[in-house]
Amino acid sequence: MQGILYEEPSIWLFALVTIIMGGWAAWMTGRAIALTWRPLWQLPVYILILGFAVRFIHFALFHGTLLTLHYYLVDTVILVGFALAGWRYTRAGQMTTQYRWLYERTGPFGWRAKQPSADAAA
Repeated sequence: MQGILYEEPSIWLFALVTIIMGGWAAWMTGRAIALTWRPLWQLPVYILILGFAVRFIHFALFHGTLLTLHYYLVDTVILVGFALAGWRYTRAGQMTTQYRWLYERTGPFGWRAKQPSADAAA
């Protein structure tokens, strides 16, 4: 996988910078966009910037290549996944908390419209 996903001598450096540090920042970015009720289309704009920050950390701390399209895209795709998960998780919580009479949670990332109960129909 070295050379395809990461350029560092160890996968642990890639995991630390891109997955743990970058993933946490991307999750929090998605969460922040969801908490402020911003539309989903704004998320990639912030993640593209965060992708540059992750590449800079690879460059500054571990002597990686700063301006490389291949590794920038790899890092950014991973960050987009974390950001979308953070956005969706937060939005599911918002929808089921703010509109509890309309929606119920179907899992950590989803919600659905509540079915009318038999008591309410009678």
